[in-house]
Amino acid sequence: MAIKAATPYFILNGRTEQAIALYQRALGAKLETLQRFGDVNQSCPAAMKSRVMHAMLRVDDATLMMSDGPNEEAPPRGGSVSVALTIDDPDQARRCFDALATNGQVIQALIDAPWGGLFGVVCDEFGISWMFNSARVKSS
Repeated sequence: MAIKAATPYFILNGRTEQAIALYQRALGAKLETLQRFGDVNQSCPAAMKSRVMHAMLRVDDATLMMSDGPNEEAPPRGGSVSVALTIDDPDQARRCFDALATNGQVIQALIDAPWGGLFGVVCDEFGISWMFNSARVKSS
């Protein structure tokens, strides 16, 4: 069992599309995924529907992920970048999540996410935001 990736995740407070255009132009990034809040949740407020919930860019072998975030206020505690961890074992993901939460703050408890993963966000005691994604355990 190992951590499979550590990927920067930019929370851009309504500026994701501008950032995508810049990274495409400046870095030759290729847009691989773009989901809006309204694509995933039709009952979200009208002002949220067109905001980018998640975007993924490929720059050669590197991945950049980003979101407008849920509002246009100041970036969340920990700045505007989160480290997105993909962990292949859900039990290990829970252990790591809980360890970082001990003296930190749970932003999003671990949940069964709509894309089929186990997902959660925690801000550690140093103000670093960590996003966890792991496969779910299949029921027998």
